[in-house]
Amino acid sequence: MAQGDIETYYEDGSWKNKREGTGRAFGAGYGTKDEAVTAGRAAAQVDKVEHVIKNQDGQISSKNSYGNDPRNVPG
Repeated sequence: MAQGDIETYYEDGSWKNKREGTGRAFGAGYGTKDEAVTAGRAAAQVDKVEHVIKNQDGQISSKNSYGNDPRNVPG
């Protein structure tokens, strides 16, 4: 992940969000993955960075980019 990207992950019985480059979560711990994803998405959209969403086992389930995408990429 690039510096400043947002990661949604599961740790110590709750879902959390953190910004890449920091060692701690921001916001409250969330009871459900959907709540954490919603908060993480909002932060990524404001900051125009990538949002990486992980499953409970730590595997990446999806990524969404909210800015700084190259415009002339084929495909």
